[in-house]
Amino acid sequence: MPRASRFAGPPRVALPGSEKQSILATPPSVVRAAAAVPSSKGRFTVSVVLARKQPIDKKALSTKSRAKRQTMTRAAFAKAHGPDPASTRLMQSFAAEFSLKVESTPARGACMMCLSGTQAAMQKAFGVTLSEHKLNGQTYRVREGSIYLPQELIPHVTAVLGLDNRPQAQPHFRVVATRAVNVSYTPVQVAQLYGFPSPARAAGQTIGIVELGGGFRTKDITAYFKRLAMPAPTVVAVSVDKGKNAPSIATSADGEVMLDIEVCASVATGATIAVYFAPNTDQGFVDAISTAVHDPVNKPSVISISWGGPESSWTGQAITALDSACQAAAALGVTITAASGDNGSNDGVGDNANHVDFPASSPHVLACGGTKLTGQGSAISSEVVWNETALNEGATGGGVSKAFPVPMWQASANVPAGGRGVPDVSGNADPATGYQILVDGKSMVIGGTSAVAPLWAGLIAVANAQNKKSAGFINPTIYAAGAKAAFRDITQGNNGSFSAGPGWDACTGLGSPVGTSIVKVLGTGSAAKPVKTPVKKKA
Repeated sequence: MPRASRFAGPPRVALPGSEKQSILATPPSVVRAAAAVPSSKGRFTVSVVLARKQPIDKKALSTKSRAKRQTMTRAAFAKAHGPDPASTRLMQSFAAEFSLKVESTPARGACMMCLSGTQAAMQKAFGVTLSEHKLNGQTYRVREGSIYLPQELIPHVTAVLGLDNRPQAQPHFRVVATRAVNVSYTPVQVAQLYGFPSPARAAGQTIGIVELGGGFRTKDITAYFKRLAMPAPTVVAVSVDKGKNAPSIATSADGEVMLDIEVCASVATGATIAVYFAPNTDQGFVDAISTAVHDPVNKPSVISISWGGPESSWTGQAITALDSACQAAAALGVTITAASGDNGSNDGVGDNANHVDFPASSPHVLACGGTKLTGQGSAISSEVVWNETALNEGATGGGVSKAFPVPMWQASANVPAGGRGVPDVSGNADPATGYQILVDGKSMVIGGTSAVAPLWAGLIAVANAQNKKSAGFINPTIYAAGAKAAFRDITQGNNGSFSAGPGWDACTGLGSPVGTSIVKVLGTGSAAKPVKTPVKKKA
C-alpha cells in the first residue's frame, strides 16, 4: 500500500478517554477564572502523549517499605520509562502524512511530542470538528465528542491535548471579605503555630510552582520579604507552551501567583523558586507538570499546584496523562502538593452530588485540605474544618474519587467506599484567618487551599534540606502507623457531605502538621514521640 494512504485508508476508532463534553457544560467558575486565550486562525500546536517503553510500577511506588521505594535518577528513568521509540517513529510518519510539523520530539524521560498544523490539517488528522465559541467575552477553539485515530495508533497514543483550548482549571485562592476578617497571619507566623523547624532553612532546594495565569513583579517580592526582615528568594520564571509571567492587577490570577511564592519562600528560607507558566488548558496543565518534573536545569525536589477542577470536568485522557506525569515525579523522588479545592464536598459543580478536585485526587500527589486556625505564637487555641459556605466564602474540598481506586497506602484509613480519599493533609486555609500577602503593590489577606499546597511544599523542602535527601513520594510514609504523632488531628466541622472525626477524614485528611515531627518522619519513617493536641474550642 502506498505510504500516503497508510493512515488515511483504514477505518478509525475513538481514542479511549478522549470524549469532550459540550461547550454548554463548561463550569462557569472555571471560565471566569481563566485568562484570555486568543482564537487560533492559523497554525496551532497539540501535544501527543506517547506510550512509555515500560509502565511505571505503581505497586512499587505505593509500598510502605521505604527501602523498596528507592527513587531513580533522571537518566535511569529515561532509559526505562521514556517514550517507546516505535511509538515515536509511528507518530512522525502519521504527522508527515497529514502535513503536520513535528515541533519537538519527547524530551528525555518525558513522553510528549508536539505537532503543529492548520486547523484543517488537525481536523483531518485527528477525526474531529473544530469550531469557535465565545465564553464570557473570550473566544475559544472547541471540539466535542471523541478523537478518532487509525487502529494502528491506538496502543501508541495516551492522549492528544490542545485541540480544544477551553479553560481547564481555576485557582484555589480566596480573598477575604473585609467584614469577615477575624485575624490574619504572615506565613512565618502560621509556620510557628505549626511548629516548623526554626530557623526553617531550605538552602540548596528548588520548589517548583505551576501557574496557569497571572504573574509576579520582582519589586513586590523584594518589598514583601523586606517587611518580613528576611532575604528575598531567587525566583525564576519558566515558559511552557508560550505561557508567560504576565502580572496585571491585584484582582487577577496574580493573587494566586504571589500567594504561592510568598508562602513557600517565607517558610523555606533559602530555597529557589521556579515558577512554570503555562496556558490554562488541559494541554498547558499537563505540559507544565511534565516540564517541571523533568526539568534538567532547575531540578525541583517539590512541586506545588494550586489550580484544579472537578474530576467531572476533565476528559479521561487528560486525567491519565496528568497522573502519568505525577507518577514520573514519584519515581524520580519529586514530591507534588496539590490544593483540594475551595467549594466544599460538591467542588462547585452544582448538581447536589459529591465531587473531588483533580489533580488533588491523583494518588501520586499530596492532596492538601483546609482548616480555620486561631492561635498566637506557638500556641493553637482552635483549629476546625474550614467551612464558610454560610457566608458564601468557601469551604475545603474533599471526598472520594470516581477516577481512582483506593491506593494501597490508604487502605486502612477508613475511606468511604468508592475510591481514593481526598485530602491527605491540611493546613490553615480560611480567608478569615488568612495570610498577609503583597500583590501588585497592594496588601491583601488571602486564604484557600491554594495557601496550603505551598505551605506543605515549603515544609517538605525544609525536611529535604535537613534530612539531606529528598522525601519524594511521601504518602505511603505519612499513612504508616509511626507517623500518626506528626499530625494534629482535626475532629470538628464539615465541608458539606463529610464531617471531621478521629483519624483520617474527607475534610482535613490526616490533619495539620506538627512541623518538626513531619521532618523526622520524612527522614526516618516515624515521629519522635506523640504530641499532645490542645483541646479544640468551637470557632
